[in-house]
Amino acid sequence: MLVPYRPQKSIEMQETIQNNKAPDFLNTMLGEVPFHRFPYRWTLKDAVFTKDKGKVFSCFACGGGSTMGYKLAGFDVIGCNEIDPKMIEAYKANHKPKYAFLEPIQTFKLREDFPQELYELDILDGSPPCSSFSMAGNREKDWGKEKVFREGQAMQVLDTLFFDFIDLAKKLQPKVVVAENVKGLFLGDAKQYVIQIYREFEKAGYYCQHWLLDASKMGVPQRRERVFFIALRKDLAKPFLKQVNLFDILPQIKLDFNEPEINYGSIKTELGRIASKLYYERWTKREPNDTSFGDITERLNGSGSCFSDVFAKDELPLPTITSKGGIYDFENGHFISDDSFKKGGSYPLDYDFKTNKVFYLVGMSVPPVMTANIATEIYNQWLSKL
Repeated sequence: MLVPYRPQKSIEMQETIQNNKAPDFLNTMLGEVPFHRFPYRWTLKDAVFTKDKGKVFSCFACGGGSTMGYKLAGFDVIGCNEIDPKMIEAYKANHKPKYAFLEPIQTFKLREDFPQELYELDILDGSPPCSSFSMAGNREKDWGKEKVFREGQAMQVLDTLFFDFIDLAKKLQPKVVVAENVKGLFLGDAKQYVIQIYREFEKAGYYCQHWLLDASKMGVPQRRERVFFIALRKDLAKPFLKQVNLFDILPQIKLDFNEPEINYGSIKTELGRIASKLYYERWTKREPNDTSFGDITERLNGSGSCFSDVFAKDELPLPTITSKGGIYDFENGHFISDDSFKKGGSYPLDYDFKTNKVFYLVGMSVPPVMTANIATEIYNQWLSKL
């Protein structure tokens, strides 16, 4: 099977990318090892999106990280729903969606004027905001409270957005639903929330399963662990059902990814701005095993702070890119560059970020190559056989 992403400049490449694996010469040209299904370094201007694998609609679309992944995998992403005007501006500029809805999902799900295409989806995708469950957030203290996720957005209760998303799935009845979230969902009291997610998918008419996946094992130069809930509509599931344990029968799908890691040193071509005077002084006192400025302050002062300001080491993939962007080059004491943020997030190098900071938009997004790998398996193992 041909890989849907094919740079226009090489006819030979278009004819020889088979079995979802790029040929050695393509990976050599892109500076990658020969075992990555999709290139992390790519451009929109050279991409050919085949749009022959099915229709997708994206909720909580951000700037379109997951959208680009579906497009790389050959899907036709027909539209999006997003609450942030700055994000949807970037989304429109880069994707030119057929349908774009700027409104909270709480009102979006209640619409009675959806285009017919939204009732004919192959995949409904979404990444409900996860700060209420992130290990870096306040977690239980914020549950049930209205918050502004970002300046310019409406107040909303973030921890119920997942259920609004499932309500939308129940209404539109896509063949497959994909929802991404933080692994903090499976810690502490949040486990009860996961149980409710399963119950709501069941009531909506879907078999639901979840996986904890790491982007660094999927051809992305970043360690990023995320939970993916993948649900198949029950009336379509019969050909795939398998007894998975004594009590459960579920549609079988394998999501086993173990591509070679891509380290920061191999993607670094420039540095960002130098750290502040205080941080630079602390950086000079770093030790080989330090992973953040917090390790340095804890060693020097007896108590730690700045653990979210982390180090990028040449021999490792980038640490998780967050919307705060605090990643420093361990060898040089500078912030990493926008170019490294783009490559680390597998974003196209010519993406138009509009007024958004590169690290913020990339940190808020599912890496396109991560989504592309998942979408390819959903198509190969389920959709292509329906």
